[in-house]
Amino acid sequence: MENLETALLLMVVGMATVFVILLIVIYLGKLLISLVNKYAPEEVVPAKQDSRAPAAIPGNVLAAITAAVNVVTQGKGKVSKVEKL
Repeated sequence: MENLETALLLMVVGMATVFVILLIVIYLGKLLISLVNKYAPEEVVPAKQDSRAPAAIPGNVLAAITAAVNVVTQGKGKVSKVEKL
């Protein structure tokens, strides 16, 4: 019976130790993240504004896309919008 009590005590102490160490790791990680964000923030890159109209898709490319959608969806799909990224 004494061995069982010793085993349970060791298990509880071990689990508590792991729990405390994991809490320390979590809070140190949060601290590191906040320090990095405070002293070395990510640079904000201004978005480029494109005043040009989107380029037109050639008719043969649009026809090929439509045909591919019809083949893949077996005639049930519909192309509603195609734009160049």
